Amino acid sequence: MELSREEVRKIAELAKLELSDDEVTLYAGQLTHILQYFHTLQELDTSHIPPTASVLPLVNVFRDDTPATPLTTGQVLANAQTSLDGQFLVSSVLED
Repeated sequence: MELSREEVRKIAELAKLELSDDEVTLYAGQLTHILQYFHTLQELDTSHIPPTASVLPLVNVFRDDTPATPLTTGQVLANAQTSLDGQFLVSSVLED
């Protein structure tokens, strides 16, 4: 499949790109080459390969969820810039 200059201009328009005539010619060749490569890939027999979402083995990297003693209010607020009555005190982000 070879892309025409008009098809490349349409693709560029959809992507909101302004291309010069030289760029249209260059990209027509490059995109044609990419599409030909995809066609080559489609000819490969992959029926014996199971579908997969990743080629890497996925493992859970989380620690075990074990109960522990909760932090006290004082420990939680120890690094707070400001606090009031056991709560974080932050600047208002909404107008009145």
